[in-house]
Amino acid sequence: MSERWNYQIKIGLFWGLFMSIMSIFMSEKTLAEEMGNSNIYWKLILNVVVGIFVMGYLFWKGKDPKNNSWSTFFKSNNKENEN
Repeated sequence: MSERWNYQIKIGLFWGLFMSIMSIFMSEKTLAEEMGNSNIYWKLILNVVVGIFVMGYLFWKGKDPKNNSWSTFFKSNNKENEN
């Protein structure tokens, strides 16, 4: 597997699991009620897929600010990085 996909999967899994866990704890239901509901599993799958393909891609593109021409979101304001 390429370095890019390894990075995207690592970042995406972390982001998806983190968002799922946070949504469980932010809910007003108890943990047992949340785990018994099938919607939480669909949210987990959706969060992981979005994490891998969207967040993983954005983080991968943001690793090298010089080659990142599609957005200024990840670009540094330091003059050192522009040279």
